[in-house]
Amino acid sequence: MRKIILPLLASAALAIALPAMADDAKPLAGQSITVLMPSPQGATVAADFEAETGIHVDLQTLSWDDIRPKLVTALVAGTAPADVTEFDWSWTGQFSAAGWYMPLNDVIDKDTVADIGVAKIFTVDGQLLGVPYTNDFRVMLVNKKHFTDAGVAEMPKTLDALVAAAKKIKEKGISTYPIGLPLSATEGASTSWYLLTKAFGGELFDKDFKPLFLTPDSPGYKALAFELKLLKDGLVDPASTGLKDSQINESMFAQGLTSIMISGEPGRLGQMNDPKQSKVAGQVEAILVPTESGQTRSFGLPEALAIPNVSQNKDAAVAFVKWFTSREFQKKNAANGFLPTRTSALSELNTEGKLTSGDALVAQSKTVEPLFQQGTPPWYPQFSSAVNTAINSAAKDQITVDQAMQSIADAAKQAMAQ
Repeated sequence: MRKIILPLLASAALAIALPAMADDAKPLAGQSITVLMPSPQGATVAADFEAETGIHVDLQTLSWDDIRPKLVTALVAGTAPADVTEFDWSWTGQFSAAGWYMPLNDVIDKDTVADIGVAKIFTVDGQLLGVPYTNDFRVMLVNKKHFTDAGVAEMPKTLDALVAAAKKIKEKGISTYPIGLPLSATEGASTSWYLLTKAFGGELFDKDFKPLFLTPDSPGYKALAFELKLLKDGLVDPASTGLKDSQINESMFAQGLTSIMISGEPGRLGQMNDPKQSKVAGQVEAILVPTESGQTRSFGLPEALAIPNVSQNKDAAVAFVKWFTSREFQKKNAANGFLPTRTSALSELNTEGKLTSGDALVAQSKTVEPLFQQGTPPWYPQFSSAVNTAINSAAKDQITVDQAMQSIADAAKQAMAQ
């Protein structure tokens, strides 16, 4: 009888121990969180996270343009739009000033922050407010076949070499307007000017937010003069004054009508090399941003995950942020069009041959700087609107470069005073 009872007791003890072991492995199992992100997201994100942690996720997606109004409306009212939310680079100043989001310094380890270089874009006064999950920085996208057909063997490292290559492409009749550059009153015109300001060796503001683009010898002034020269020389389509960057990418570059995207997006490489979406599949690659000096520079426009202070499920929310921004998941999520923010994940994908123009992307990612050294200011939306409005007016020959730069400076001053 004792021989029977002992195994039964052992089995009972094991049965009691197993749930405890499972709980240890998944300490937050049974909890639920809501996550608000831009659409589309991977179809299995919620299920994969729940399988690994036991935490249920209600993943809600909206168009990118609809997310910020939803966040602001809820947070002003003191309610949580979700336990984890989208947090764009351009919202950092405003959201930091409002005190809406939980600092993550104590829950995100230093190795993670070091691996995600663009985390500094979401750091204000030493407080990490968001963990970047998808990388968006500027490179230059080129149609390599157009360069080869024009007899340009070496990709340009300087702006002078870039212009020379564009002129050869035009002279050969390969492209009527070789350079894609948005000049409409839209964000794409602003970000292109920011990149060219970096390319001419400068910054937009000093440490006290004093404008650095007002004099003819300043990089920002040179950047706009450079854009207008490209337009005057017939290297940029005059129709660009009415086109968004997405339209130039999809209706011109992807159709083989344009050879160079000045402010290229790494995330478009897959689309451009997909025969179903592009007539130039197999011809497009990324190169390092040419500059006046030949020393490449870039800036980042990443997106992060963040946790509102009013979230009622912070531990489970932190677990999701860590999981979604982990090296393993970032590598997997790259197949859904999300370029990793972790240098380690980006390098491993390149080594494995899974990254288009991988060498260029890895090299450029290491040069990515914040657009604003002090952190994105709360008045960025007003500033950006003033920038692209002035660029559009100058491109239409309605105002001079001097007037454009002064109008941007005046708008920034007014926005800061509000």
